[in-house]
Amino acid sequence: MIVEYTQITSIQGDIIAVEAKDIRYGELAAVRSRLRTSLAQVIRLRGNEVLLQVFAGAKGISTGDRVRFLGHPMQVTYGDAMLGRVFNGSGLPLDAGPDLRSYPRHEVGGPSVNPVKRIIPRGFIETRVPMIDVFNPLVESQKLPIFAAAGEPYNELLTRVGIRANADVVILGGIGLKHDEYLKFRHAFEEAGVLPRTVMFIHTASDPVVERLLVPDMSLALAEQFGVSGKRVLVLLSDMTAFADAMKEVAISMDQVPSNLGYPGSLYSDLAARYEKAVDFEGAGSITILAVTTMPGDDVTHPVPDNTGYITEGQFYLKNGVVEPFGSLSRLKQLVVGSVTREDHGYIMNSMIRLFARSREVEQKLAMGFEKTEDDERFLKYGRLFYDRFMDLKVDIGLNSALDLGWKTLAECFNPDEVGIKQSMIDGYWPGQGRSEFGD
Repeated sequence: MIVEYTQITSIQGDIIAVEAKDIRYGELAAVRSRLRTSLAQVIRLRGNEVLLQVFAGAKGISTGDRVRFLGHPMQVTYGDAMLGRVFNGSGLPLDAGPDLRSYPRHEVGGPSVNPVKRIIPRGFIETRVPMIDVFNPLVESQKLPIFAAAGEPYNELLTRVGIRANADVVILGGIGLKHDEYLKFRHAFEEAGVLPRTVMFIHTASDPVVERLLVPDMSLALAEQFGVSGKRVLVLLSDMTAFADAMKEVAISMDQVPSNLGYPGSLYSDLAARYEKAVDFEGAGSITILAVTTMPGDDVTHPVPDNTGYITEGQFYLKNGVVEPFGSLSRLKQLVVGSVTREDHGYIMNSMIRLFARSREVEQKLAMGFEKTEDDERFLKYGRLFYDRFMDLKVDIGLNSALDLGWKTLAECFNPDEVGIKQSMIDGYWPGQGRSEFGD
């Protein structure tokens, strides 16, 4: 039943309060002022006092304005008609596409999937980024952040993954993006011809701050519907630190006792509630989450990346414009390496990283003034080739071709007995004497 109240008891920031009964947490309301009608959501119940967060901001709202409760929480439209469309944080179209009000709608922000309906991750999502596919594969239904300092090309990496990943549906949630960043995302997806399988929920820095909180929930609610219908869905979020900052602003407006650096004490559970939407449905599709988490001051102990690391299954660490091999980790890669992927994958992965670590040690030794040996020169050559062929974000290559390139790189710098790979793999794949498989 739709009920309207005629008096707002307090306004603090973007939070307003009214006296009301029989209202549930998360319910939507329309706040009607002389200038406009704004959408708001119930964020706290204290007896008969109801606190609402006004998505467009409380500017222009007075205590004499009317509040009408709508009887349902935030909803997102669901259907194939969503594909190729761009929406704002509230789910309203930003493009010139047709009206979708006649399509079915699904409630936003529900609980995570029942563990009984989850299955052990078993799929591999190829991204054509060698530092991901070869060394830390993205596993279907995994949740992974990209840890990066300001200025790193994390949105470029996210775009690359979104364009190249072998997923049925890609959902991009932009949180606090600069307008030109949004345009770059859209232009890149259009140029690559993948916009028809993509849905975008975009909040720009000029939009009301509180709308940032809606973007992950809208993206993940839609992803659930596609996943249940059998689609392999990849959700890209940028940036979850902006999402956490919006939560901090709301918590301060509600006079909550702050925790570390002013963030609410619920930061961990608020982040986990979103990341735990990643799932492989039994007998249906899956949801995989790749989310940017910027680190203020490149500080991995900052509350947002620190809490994120306890929730997710590893991380990609972007530093100096490349995916750093020693800071990145995919804890689920053992579920696909060598079983879903080619049999030599694990051997190439381990050997190449071990030898690259040795090349870094050689660089440090020479920097301290030690004399260079012939072995040192080989490791330095290997380090240069590794960077150019695998770490450079411009490299676009399929997994099997990357594995073959790995064998080629090892053979150019070392003898078979120096790479630490068992003889049966050497016999099968070493260039010139094996059956190396080519193709993407």
